Amino acid sequence: MLPQAVMQQAQSELLDWHGLGTSVMEISHRSKEFIALTEQAEIDLRELMSIPANYHVLFMHGGGRGQFSAVVNNFLGQQGKALYLVSGSWSQSAVAEAKKLTSDAQIDSLDIVENINGKNQVVLPDLNKIDRDYRYLHYCTNETVDGIEIFDELDSPWPIIADMSSNIMSREINVNKYALIYAGAQKNIGPSGLSIVIVRDDMLELPSLPQSSIMDYRLAVKHGSMYNTPPTFAWYLAAEVFKWLKVRGGVAAMAKINLHKAALLYDFIDSSDFYTSKVSVKNRSVMNVTFYLTNEALNGEFLNQASEEKLVALKGHRSVGGMRASIYNAMPIEGVEALVEFMQDFANKHKA
Repeated sequence: MLPQAVMQQAQSELLDWHGLGTSVMEISHRSKEFIALTEQAEIDLRELMSIPANYHVLFMHGGGRGQFSAVVNNFLGQQGKALYLVSGSWSQSAVAEAKKLTSDAQIDSLDIVENINGKNQVVLPDLNKIDRDYRYLHYCTNETVDGIEIFDELDSPWPIIADMSSNIMSREINVNKYALIYAGAQKNIGPSGLSIVIVRDDMLELPSLPQSSIMDYRLAVKHGSMYNTPPTFAWYLAAEVFKWLKVRGGVAAMAKINLHKAALLYDFIDSSDFYTSKVSVKNRSVMNVTFYLTNEALNGEFLNQASEEKLVALKGHRSVGGMRASIYNAMPIEGVEALVEFMQDFANKHKA
């Protein structure tokens, strides 16, 4: 979901952006007008996330999956080693992609989710006790499919690379803890097709593997994320979302709203014997609330009736089943309240 105010702004400017008589999609990406947009977008993102000066901000192609490959090709080099922590579907996909690209390198993976008292919980290892010379440690801070979020800051002897595609700017983080952060835009930033990369400058000194030029972080830095034509409309919408966030008080203010939204839904689920969560309280995602009907034979009816009430995209991923309510930054509290009201009504009708 994108903020309604941003969509309305885009609608009003679709045929005439900044009085130019054209859409932002129709002007040169190297024009002074579009360059001004990109420069302000970076300024706003740096302010929103408190990004230090020794980090580069890149607006790139490929989404999150594209960065799975880019990370390996940019940093692993010949005979390099990397450790991947696996907490769900997306981190497992990152491992699979990395192994495709490394015939003479080593990709180690470590499953960090345990079922404790019937709930999935992240159990972080003592990384300092692992005697390996890794180039980097990779993990996913929020697993959309599994509804698992990692809130702990990792203590790692190796540079930390984090996939924050689904919870970037949902809460404050210390960027200094990470060597690289990447995020597909289509959750909290803008439409699909754009990805954000925040990379510490010393990482660009690591040996790289052969790769496509458009995924080369060094080339992206050198050419201001414009080695080739970027996804201009997505970049424009991202810039508008950054402005929207600043007007609403920034990431700190958004975090309070997000916690309130998640608490409304989780508290209802926990109070009901009709619905259940399979994730430990300490690792419940604030962005993606996964839940199950205790009588799963009612799943189809639940989804059909929800759709009739304009409550959509609630079906859980096919690999885990159940339901998933994604409540990203743009989702208003009223949307969560409407979902809870529907869930209560549905439960009351089927208990009788």
